[in-house]
Amino acid sequence: MPDDAKNTRDLLDQLHDSSDDELIERMTHIRESLLNLRFRQASGQVDDPKRIRKYRKAIARINTILHARALGIEQRPARSEQLSGEAQQ
Repeated sequence: MPDDAKNTRDLLDQLHDSSDDELIERMTHIRESLLNLRFRQASGQVDDPKRIRKYRKAIARINTILHARALGIEQRPARSEQLSGEAQQ
């Protein structure tokens, strides 16, 4: 969720360090939350309407990172770091 990051820079760092599968999973979760939030807004139960904008921006940021990786503009997280952590366990 975008709410677990303290600021936008923290969110971007978390997104850039995530794998493609993690990004897709996170985007799916944010989309579901956004849908629920829109229903709650329609019934007047939303405390913070700015969260809708935050969620939409988080989805756009994830799509941007995935697209940049597909084009080869941005590198995926280093796989060797993940493997070394798994080998030690």
